[in-house]
Amino acid sequence: MSEKHYVIVGSGVAAVHAAKAIRDHDNEAEISIYGEEAKLPYNRIKLSKGLFTDLHSEKVLIKKEKWYLENRIKVQSGTSITSIDPDNRMAITMDGQDVPYYKLLLCTGASNRKLTMEGASLHNVHNIRDMSDADRLKAGLQSGNRVCIIGGGVQGVETAWSFIEAGYHVTIVEAAQRLMNRQLDEASSTLLTHKITGLGADVRLGQGVHRIVGTDTVQGVELEDSTLVPCEHVVYSIGIIPNTDLAHKANILVQSGIVVNENMETSTAHVYAAGDAAEYLGRVEGLWGGAIDQGKIAGTNMTGNPIAYQRAVPVTLFNAFETPLFSIGMVDEQQCNTITHEDGELYTRIFIKEDSIVGVISFEGAAASLSYKTAIENKISLEGMDLAHSSLEEIMTEVMKRSQK
Repeated sequence: MSEKHYVIVGSGVAAVHAAKAIRDHDNEAEISIYGEEAKLPYNRIKLSKGLFTDLHSEKVLIKKEKWYLENRIKVQSGTSITSIDPDNRMAITMDGQDVPYYKLLLCTGASNRKLTMEGASLHNVHNIRDMSDADRLKAGLQSGNRVCIIGGGVQGVETAWSFIEAGYHVTIVEAAQRLMNRQLDEASSTLLTHKITGLGADVRLGQGVHRIVGTDTVQGVELEDSTLVPCEHVVYSIGIIPNTDLAHKANILVQSGIVVNENMETSTAHVYAAGDAAEYLGRVEGLWGGAIDQGKIAGTNMTGNPIAYQRAVPVTLFNAFETPLFSIGMVDEQQCNTITHEDGELYTRIFIKEDSIVGVISFEGAAASLSYKTAIENKISLEGMDLAHSSLEEIMTEVMKRSQK
């Protein structure tokens, strides 16, 4: 064994990008990724977006097997690390093997928040976090089944579309007053809801689920106003909880997540964290793009090349229910001035604060998001523009001119 062994615990997207960054900066060291699931790291987003595609094909993998071989990165699939001994720089596997490390990266991810209501443990109540969850759900479906989705965030809506496309009847239940309320304003959420109901889904807003009804398997969902929504399956998506047990047991500082600094270092020497398990500046990001960035930053710092993490502007690209849309940055109408442009189904609203664009919601494809993202990231000033009498197109043309100076 070479004297440097980088050990990565967890096999999500942060882990893969960290391994790549380590190899980019250190061609000699040994790199090992330890993952609980008995498969190569795969794209979890596909579990909701592409539920009914072949989830066991190579297309789901983050990188193909050949890439790991070429980069001499060992993936120890189906092998959990159950404890860490930071004093001796040792990770211990589930079967008691000691794995010495030079630097350790915790990419332990998150678990789905569990339902705690009556009926939550009935058969056919699902939440999808890994491949086996998706497989089990699909194996239990029968033609004509009705599905109730609890949670109208991005993942819940994308999962609903997968079911609709596969021919199942779907009801989405969301306790908030609108769907995707973290990404959309009232007008855009209303537009999306019309589109969703027009394509066959039932949407219940503004009330939660009181209990899940059934004796052995699910027969329906009872809402807070006592309405019964009949269904044979419940799929819920109500947020995530970072997996911090391993860090906690090793006396590494944990709050909501594993606390890291701008270099992704934890409170314990030689131990780093990234992705859904990591908490930076008091917040766990829980975003795919953020996990990639944090993995790259962690891997680079682990090799002794200091680079600071800067939280990226959050970007949501959505394309379910035949509706492309994106939401970028801060989209809080209470805190910003806004300019709205509506042209049929094409709705765009920009959010302005302190003379620059801080957010945008638009029913356009992903390509159109790039100029807005540039404007927000570079804090391009709108000073001197006649915003009240300019079209959105004129504003963005001027913004892009200014960004190139």
